[in-house]
Amino acid sequence: QVQLVESGGGSVQTGGSLRLSCAAFGYTYSYYCMGWFRQAPGKEREGVATIHTGRGNTNYADSVKGRFTVSQDNAKNTLYLQMNSLKPEDSAMYYCVSSLRQWAWVCPLGSGFYGYWGQGTQVTVSS
Repeated sequence: QVQLVESGGGSVQTGGSLRLSCAAFGYTYSYYCMGWFRQAPGKEREGVATIHTGRGNTNYADSVKGRFTVSQDNAKNTLYLQMNSLKPEDSAMYYCVSSLRQWAWVCPLGSGFYGYWGQGTQVTVSS
């Protein structure tokens, strides 16, 4: 059974940094799409960053480009999201996601593509 477990959320001030981790259990995610989504209260779910676990290609939302970095450690089956220069508008529940099957192309930022979701970790940025 596939399970994605996030950790690393918390509260920081504007300009601070956090690193989220996502441990994947139940499969070896080689050549899958994985990534991070977020949702703030009253707002739509937003794709933040994705990565192709085989080729390493990344894809970012415009709102986080230059500030967030998605990476992976295949030996540990773990995905990361390094978040720098955080802003209050980055406050949200952050979810780790994975595609249901291996994928050969650019990993999209649309939520409908991803079939596995973690339980989420809260990020709060205060001004």
